[in-house]
Amino acid sequence: MAMTIHLDIVSAEAEIFSGTVEVVVAPAVMGEVGIYPRHTQMMTPLKPGEVRVTKQGGEEESFYVSGGILEVQPHCVTVLSDTCVRAHDLDEAAAIEAKRHAEQALKDRSGEMDMAEAEAMLAQAVAQLQTIQRMRKKVSR
Repeated sequence: MAMTIHLDIVSAEAEIFSGTVEVVVAPAVMGEVGIYPRHTQMMTPLKPGEVRVTKQGGEEESFYVSGGILEVQPHCVTVLSDTCVRAHDLDEAAAIEAKRHAEQALKDRSGEMDMAEAEAMLAQAVAQLQTIQRMRKKVSR
């Protein structure tokens, strides 16, 4: 029997996932991290991207996070994010439009959006589109 760890993924609006998993892979600011049972305790900021989970039995599930915090305790991993969505619920058209809008704001440099906000919006839109592309690749296999 494979070793497992409890995972909670929580957004500002709701608990998105709570269950027993074998592996959690998350987009930490310093690079992607893989968390397995018995991982050392840690806390690290997350950047926008995909959190991949391997549940008991090998089933995989993906989530998009807008950033946040990853906390690893001896028997529990917690992902806290302002925005978290199951990958299959992402809206590709909205992400493409958000990317276009952010790129235009960065190009204009005179719009109502400040540069930091535009860069954050662009990073989130690109991360959503990458998550959608990875999900499609998994489905097409």
